[in-house]
Amino acid sequence: MPRAEAAIDRVDVSRRRVLVAAGAGVAAVPLMRASTGVDPRPNPARIRPPGALDEAEFLQRCVKCGACMKVCPTAALQPALHEGGLEGLWTPILVARLGYCEHACVLCSRVCPTGAIRHLTVPEKIGAPPQTEPVRIGSASFDKGRCLPWAYDVQCIVCEEVCPTSPKAIYFKTETVTLRDGTQRTLKKPYVDLAHCTGCGICETRCPVFDLAGVRVSSVGETRSSKNRIILSGRV
Repeated sequence: MPRAEAAIDRVDVSRRRVLVAAGAGVAAVPLMRASTGVDPRPNPARIRPPGALDEAEFLQRCVKCGACMKVCPTAALQPALHEGGLEGLWTPILVARLGYCEHACVLCSRVCPTGAIRHLTVPEKIGAPPQTEPVRIGSASFDKGRCLPWAYDVQCIVCEEVCPTSPKAIYFKTETVTLRDGTQRTLKKPYVDLAHCTGCGICETRCPVFDLAGVRVSSVGETRSSKNRIILSGRV
């Protein structure tokens, strides 16, 4: 008759390793998909500093030193997590809820040691529309379910006031609305003119809606990419 000790199950180490490896492989699938940093649809939160090279070359050159993040006067540049895929981990992106790209600031382009962010002058960054286009890092859009005038019939003009471009990229259309109690109110409802928006993010930074802003910036429309556009040519 076998002893009781012999009947005790022992951990199958090899089987455990197989299960762990399989689980890790499944968990890695979304990360691997996220690593397709450029095509076909880049992460809208992957907003690179002004002067950043096209994504493929940017990732080849960026050594993740953090110099651009350290000199950013508004702390807008933060290390990327999932936004740029695996190869983009810890590379700089602009997080507009934390800060914005100062209109006349080119410090990040001055300190980049590898040329991942090309050297910019202030006049080159700002441009002189319509003769000279500015450097765009993205574009703004309104969430009509959260923007105060659009969603709640509450007057707010903060985004237009802080917009730094000339002429301003944010403008208003006046509309008279009927409130729930039957009274009427005249509101200035904001719109974005993409011809002037540079994606600086100050409208999102300063938006008084506390959590998810009523106006948000994404990378679409960035100067460095001919593909990252709201509407690609030939598709309309």
